[in-house]
Amino acid sequence: MADNDNGASGFGWFLAGLGLGALVGVLYAPKSGKETREDLVSGALDAKERAAVLAQRGAEVASQYVDQGKQAVGQYVDQSKQAVGQAVEQTKQVAGEYVDKGREYYDKGRSQWTEYVEKGKSLVNEQQEKVSAAVEAGKDAYVNTTTHG
Repeated sequence: MADNDNGASGFGWFLAGLGLGALVGVLYAPKSGKETREDLVSGALDAKERAAVLAQRGAEVASQYVDQGKQAVGQYVDQSKQAVGQAVEQTKQVAGEYVDKGREYYDKGRSQWTEYVEKGKSLVNEQQEKVSAAVEAGKDAYVNTTTHG
């Protein structure tokens, strides 16, 4: 890129020097006023044409740089989209793993809670049966002691 800039810039200075040299040559040439004016008009037209050519070349070079910039930005945008997409997928995967672990712990805790509740119910039933049996035994003992005694 830098070489291209120097070449275009150097060529522009060359043309400017060429035009200036032609102007100085015309002014110092032994010609009549009319011929000198005609030469100056001709030189001005030539300079105008050269300036138009240089402007066109400058526009072409600028267009190339704009195209290169667009391409580079497009590549960076594509790379960024890809990186963001990968990050989103990884986040989804990790979040899914945590959700699965959470469900696993919830299911395990619920299972243990259900088991403890069932054990508690069983113990209460056993104690209720023992108390009922003790009450019945107490009643029988009371009836036996009051009727036989």
